[in-house]
Amino acid sequence: MIILWRHILRAHAIPFLFALVVLMLIFLLQFIMKFMDQLVGKGLSAGVIIEVIVLNLAWMVVLAVPMSVLVATLMAFGGLASNNEITAMRASGVSLYRMMAPALVASGVVFYLLLLFNNEVLPDANHKAATLSRDIQRKKPTLSIVPGLFSQDLTGYTILARKTFAESNDLEGVTIFDNTRHEIQSTVAARRGVVSFSPDYRKLIMDLYDGEIHEISVPDYAQYRKIRFEKHRIAMNAEGFDFQRSQESAFARGDRELSAEDMRSKVDSLRVRRAVYERRVLDRLKNELEKLLAGPRTPAPRPMVANVPTIAALSRISMLRSSLESEFYSIRDLMRKEREFRVEIHKKYAIPVACIVFILVGAPLGIMSRRGTFGVAASLSLGFFLLYWACLIGGEKLADRGLLEPWIGMWAANILLGLFGGYLTYRSARETLTINWSALRRLVPERFRSEVGEENPE
Repeated sequence: MIILWRHILRAHAIPFLFALVVLMLIFLLQFIMKFMDQLVGKGLSAGVIIEVIVLNLAWMVVLAVPMSVLVATLMAFGGLASNNEITAMRASGVSLYRMMAPALVASGVVFYLLLLFNNEVLPDANHKAATLSRDIQRKKPTLSIVPGLFSQDLTGYTILARKTFAESNDLEGVTIFDNTRHEIQSTVAARRGVVSFSPDYRKLIMDLYDGEIHEISVPDYAQYRKIRFEKHRIAMNAEGFDFQRSQESAFARGDRELSAEDMRSKVDSLRVRRAVYERRVLDRLKNELEKLLAGPRTPAPRPMVANVPTIAALSRISMLRSSLESEFYSIRDLMRKEREFRVEIHKKYAIPVACIVFILVGAPLGIMSRRGTFGVAASLSLGFFLLYWACLIGGEKLADRGLLEPWIGMWAANILLGLFGGYLTYRSARETLTINWSALRRLVPERFRSEVGEENPE
C-alpha cells in the first residue's frame, strides 16, 4: 500500500509543480501588461518595481494553487488510465476510493498550508502592496519641458521654453511665471538657462543667464519693479518627484488586508455599534410616540386656530424623520461593512477547500479522458476553473449587496462542484471489470486450447 501511495503521489507531484509555474507566469504576464506602464513612466528604480511584483505574487499563489491541483489530478489519473495502470489496480482489488486516498490526503495538506498562507502571509502582502501603490501614485513623473508649451508640473510655477536640447539640460528663451506669492506677481525672462534637481529631488534648480525680472503688486498694481541680471538662480519646490515611502501603519487595513481572526473581531465590533444605533432609534421612536399620543397640555384652542396642534405634530414628525434618516444610513453602512467582512472570512476558507473539491472532479474526469497530456488537462481544468471562479465572483458581488447570505455566496461554487465531483466519483467507482471469454477464445489459438484441454471456459 505504501508503494501504491508513493506511485500515485509521484504521478501528481511533477504535474502540480509544472502547472503552478506555468499559471504563475501567466498571472505575472497579465499583471505586467496591465500595470507596468504605470510603473515605468514614474522613473522608479528597478528595486521598487521588483518589490511591487513580488508583493503581488501573493494573490497569484492563492489563485494558482487550486487550479494546479486540478491540472495535476487530471494529468495523473489520465496518465495512469492511458497506461492501463488503473485497470491493473482495479483488477488487483484496489478501488477508486483507495486510489484517490493519497491525492485527498495531499490536497488536505495543501488546503492547510494555503489556509495558513491566506491568514498569515496574504494580508500583510496585500497591505504592503496597497501602501506601496499609494506611494507610487503620489510620485509625479519626471519633469518634462516641451518647447513652445507651458509646463505646470511644479505647483505655483508655469515654465515656458522656446527651445530645448535632448543631449543636455540647457534651455533657450525661458519664461517663468511665479505665482507662489499672493501679494506680488513675478515674471522671469532669460535668454538661456540650465535646469537640474537637488540631490534629494526636493528642489528644482533653475540657473538663468542674461534676463530680466518683472514684479508688480496685486491687486492694486501700484508698485512695479524691473531687475536685469546676468546670472540668476531659482530654487523651486519639487515635492512629489522623489519616491517617498509611507509607514505601513499610516493607512487603515481593508478587508483583504486582514486575517480571518482580525475580521471576526471587526464584525463583533460592528455588531455592537449597530446594536447601539438600533437601540437609539427604538428609544427615539418610543419617546416621540408617547409625546404624540399624550397630546397638547395647553387648553383647547379657539376654532379659528384649531389646526395649530396638527401643524406642530406634523412638524415634529418631519424633524423626527430627518434625524432618523441619518441613523438608518449609519445602520445600513455598518451592515454593509459587516457583510463585506463576513464574505471575506468565508472566502479565505472556500478557496483552500477547492483543492479538495478539485480532486473529486479531476480524478474521475482524468480516468474518463484517458489522456495524461498537459493540453487535455489544461483544457478541462480551465473550463471548470472558469465556472468555479464565475460562481465565486458572482456570489461575492451578490453577498456584498445583501442579495445572498455570505456563506451561500462563497460556498455555492464548492457545493455545486463537490456534488458533481462526488457523482462522477461514485459512478466511476461502481464500474466493474468483466472478462469477455468469447473474445478471448478468438485471440487464443485453437492448438493451445486443445493442449490445455479447455472444453467450456464459461
